Amino acid sequence: MNTPILSVIMAGGSGERFWPISRRQRPKQLLKLTSETEMMLEESVNRLLPLLPKDHIFIATSTTLAEPTHQAMPSFPKENIVGEPCKRNTAGCLVNAVAHILARFGEEAMDYLMSVTTADHLIGDTDRFCDTVTAALQYAEQDEALVTIGVHPTRPETGYGYIEINQLNKPIWDYQGIPVYNVARFLEKPGHEDAERYQASRFYYWNSGMFFWRIRSLMVGLEKYAPQHAACILRMADLLRDNPKNPAIQAEFEQLPDISIDYALMEKADNVYVALGDFRWDDVGSWDSLSRFRQRDEQRNTPIGNPVLIDCRNVTVYNEPGMDQMAVCVIGMEDLIVVTSQDSVLVCPKNRAQDVKRAVQELIQRNAKQI
Repeated sequence: MNTPILSVIMAGGSGERFWPISRRQRPKQLLKLTSETEMMLEESVNRLLPLLPKDHIFIATSTTLAEPTHQAMPSFPKENIVGEPCKRNTAGCLVNAVAHILARFGEEAMDYLMSVTTADHLIGDTDRFCDTVTAALQYAEQDEALVTIGVHPTRPETGYGYIEINQLNKPIWDYQGIPVYNVARFLEKPGHEDAERYQASRFYYWNSGMFFWRIRSLMVGLEKYAPQHAACILRMADLLRDNPKNPAIQAEFEQLPDISIDYALMEKADNVYVALGDFRWDDVGSWDSLSRFRQRDEQRNTPIGNPVLIDCRNVTVYNEPGMDQMAVCVIGMEDLIVVTSQDSVLVCPKNRAQDVKRAVQELIQRNAKQI
């Protein structure tokens, strides 16, 4: 590819389901969850480096997390950490990022290719991931397409969205054995029966939430299906060129609806395609997911931080302080999550892991300092 490539890593999530380790100033993308040595955001940056230089990578986060992100990753270019004035979902995240890109690179950036990835996913086999991204970008370059990545489901997951490919069509593009298909439709999170059917079929794939396009193609799509977002990009870019601290920038952004890029554009456009990824992928959404990718013992326990487990099965323990500072012992339990931080403890059944967010909301109501 001769076209310049920019990458945006969406890293604005609060990670409330990973409380008590995740906090307002240290959400899950700044935690070592999928690796013992790297934060999730570090992993996200490093896996892109075979494709483009670090100064072409932008981290899209909130204004409140911009400084903590810089402190956590001091070697990353600070000017490439872009804070959103307020939360406006993934469509707003990309409006803000593209406005900053156009303000910096000028009108010629309209013809640049752009990858959009996330800071909170597990991705295995970096080489194959890079090949899949290359396939998506090459097709986006040649056909003015909006491309996403679909991953074949390895379990009947009810917590993910799905993509259905057209069952009658052959691949319209192939790069090193990675096919690109027309998208037939996007599907919401299914019930268990449908999820089992999707897993058994070769026509349904997990929606990875990653996107690839030429910036001009994105703008054309937004002008047609989400004109308010397209207009906001251009107005914000003009304001940013003149004065990045102009309060009118936030005022423009605040007018946007709170909507995902899937709803705003991808589910409506007719030039949407999917590259089929065969690398390992997981949406690291809550504490119960750790047992899918961290080392387990013979009883399917996931012990992190050297806890003592006696007669336990399928128990996940994350002892952040480590045994030297805090001894954690669990006896005779099954299907349980135990998490200890310096000032908090979480205990819940694995099938209630999603409810950690409810506990956080209750702590907020109590004005607890452990948030």
